Amino acid sequence: MRLFVGVDLPAGTVASLEALVERLRPSARIHWSPPANLHITTKFIGEWPEERLAALQSALAEIPPRQLIPVHVHKVGFFPNPHNPRVFWCGIEAPGLESLAADTDRATAALGVAPESRPFSPHLTLARIKERLDLQPLREAVAALPSLEFGSFEVRGFFLYRSQLRPSGSVYTKLAEFPLSKE
Repeated sequence: MRLFVGVDLPAGTVASLEALVERLRPSARIHWSPPANLHITTKFIGEWPEERLAALQSALAEIPPRQLIPVHVHKVGFFPNPHNPRVFWCGIEAPGLESLAADTDRATAALGVAPESRPFSPHLTLARIKERLDLQPLREAVAALPSLEFGSFEVRGFFLYRSQLRPSGSVYTKLAEFPLSKE
């Protein structure tokens, strides 16, 4: 099974991002993410044997407790750069999330998952760009937005997700929840 660890978004933030996507969608024929699928990935695990699922869940449950993590969702941009973009993203500012991602990386590395080689860069993937297109209309639509603020919330826990690839797009299923505070 294909797995990743991540943070869920509250309904209000999802609704704000859904409104953003609906406003921008007509400006670019790119592969827009369903807003219900939006999450902040803290660790991509990849293929994982089902018979080792309990060991993975135990390792994630042992991640040290911590304070709630404040998250601010704002700004948009392109990865790897605006000139040859592959991803259109929404920014995440979340002091403490990098530490959670590092602890998750260590916990999964102890089970044989390859450690991250790139620095942690929290974001929400709003769309994937699979071919070269004129994105000037999208840039203009972004410039016309009244605000680039999409919500704030506190992370109270994280999830182990299963990702199933389907022709209609990925389907994510929460397999386990892990609260930040063990109280």
